[in-house]
Amino acid sequence: MPAPNATGRGAGQGPDRYAELHAGFHWQVPRHFNIAEACCARWARRTPDAVAIHWAREDGRRGRLTYAQLQVGSERLAAVLAARGVRRGDRVAIVMPQRVETAVAHMAVYRLGAVAMPLSMLFGPEALAFRLNDSGARLAIVDETAVDNLTAARADCPGLETVLAVGAAAGRGDLDWDDALAAVRPRRTAVRTAADDPAVLIYTSGTTGPPKGALIPHRALIGNLTGFVCSQNWYPHTPARGQQRDDAPVFWSPADWAWTGGLMDALLPVLYFGRPIVAWQGRFTPDAAFALMQRYKVTHSFLFPTALKAMMKAEPEPRRRWKLRLRAIMSAGEAVGDAVFVWTRDALGVTLNEMFGQTEINYVVGNCALHWPARPGSMGRPYPGHRVAVIDDEGKECPRGTPGDVAVHRRDVHGHPDPVFFLGYWHNDPATRAKYTGDPGDSWCRTGDTAVMDADGYLWYQGRSDDMFKAAGYRIGPSEVENCLVKHPAVANAAVVPKPDAERGAVVKAYVVLAPGFVGDDALVASLQQHVRGRLAPYEYPKEIEFIDALPMTTTGKVQRRVLRLQEQARFDAHSGT
Repeated sequence: MPAPNATGRGAGQGPDRYAELHAGFHWQVPRHFNIAEACCARWARRTPDAVAIHWAREDGRRGRLTYAQLQVGSERLAAVLAARGVRRGDRVAIVMPQRVETAVAHMAVYRLGAVAMPLSMLFGPEALAFRLNDSGARLAIVDETAVDNLTAARADCPGLETVLAVGAAAGRGDLDWDDALAAVRPRRTAVRTAADDPAVLIYTSGTTGPPKGALIPHRALIGNLTGFVCSQNWYPHTPARGQQRDDAPVFWSPADWAWTGGLMDALLPVLYFGRPIVAWQGRFTPDAAFALMQRYKVTHSFLFPTALKAMMKAEPEPRRRWKLRLRAIMSAGEAVGDAVFVWTRDALGVTLNEMFGQTEINYVVGNCALHWPARPGSMGRPYPGHRVAVIDDEGKECPRGTPGDVAVHRRDVHGHPDPVFFLGYWHNDPATRAKYTGDPGDSWCRTGDTAVMDADGYLWYQGRSDDMFKAAGYRIGPSEVENCLVKHPAVANAAVVPKPDAERGAVVKAYVVLAPGFVGDDALVASLQQHVRGRLAPYEYPKEIEFIDALPMTTTGKVQRRVLRLQEQARFDAHSGT
């Protein structure tokens, strides 16, 4: 997809061009397509000295990598992998955080026509072993952040033939990165891949059962691009006449490159457009986030709601302290809510573009403040190229205003195949079939997320289908209550779940993380309950509030409400003697 050329408009919103953009868009997917060629090789030829990655570490070290250096590194690593027997279709595990070697590894794997399997550095030995064995990965690339856990897992992974050690992990694998790359001649010939060939295997963190491996083709990156361009206010936005060179786009996100949000919403689309991305190898804190954005003159970002909430509580007026150049922020993973929306608009000077998608069908719904009005609290509208609806249990579209399952059709509004779709779950055909409703060539892919579509086509998130619950006969969507709680100055974050109740079935319970300086006591409980009662329906206010130091989170920054639900059920069972 060619890069649109337009100028960002800061916090303001442009005219509503949604219908025009959606009706006029047509996919252009070549028969052959390779992510490494699109994201690295072509820029190494055209703009070899352009910066691909600015890297910074928590210990103060920092530097940069050009597209030419990224290409040379990927050619050398491809030679190393090939010498170790990696061939087209083989799975290669990449167990590293945001660092230069992670990007090099992805490009090398794609060049070979192999499949990159990014794994979080936070995974323990059991989680690593399951994914390595299930995928049949024959080689793993790991640095010091995960080498201990990978070493522990390896004893249970007979198919893992080679471990390539990076950075401070040197000496703890079968090969060391620096020595191995220095000892080979670059492999300059790349495998020619079809657009439908597999490129990435990402294991999703489902709420039930073991994780499932979603197999993503090369073409899915093309399917992501309309959403990326729109949610980043017409990225990459080349400087207009009279603007300074330092107005050129620079992207940063704390999202881990081991997950769809970091890989497909940040690293790969930024490299696709030949622009720089910041790699931060360190902990996320509000101070670190603002400091990075100031130092690297970050213009575009993906910040998940938990990060934005922490930043909002830490810095109510950040522009008094930090010099920021933000032109667009996308947020996804959880419902943002109007409290964060208003703070981002007023305090950061940017109208937040919320986005919705999932690993299997990513970047399908969202906002673009530049070209259609963002509505606070809404997920947005389907991005150009995607046909999205809210459907019922039988696969029929729900009337506007009626909750249902958000689903994406295999074909766009023009009847053409949508390239964003995954190929299926790894070695799990029943799960793949269960994901779809309808005939194979004319089917909807269900997301498992509940929403309402209004008369103008905006979607309003209600929660994961398995997060919705009934209390005293009323259907409760946790995100609305959580958003209301976060507006209270004492609340840094909140999660709402059902608490089993013998008489009413369930009551609304809130787990609350306090903002600094506040004490959780009976008076604050009463204040929070009154705060919600005065803003939402009477049945929605939390009958019980429990203060907690931190909410259980996935490694992708999503609240694990299921953990809290199970805890409440266990407490109820223990009390009732069942």
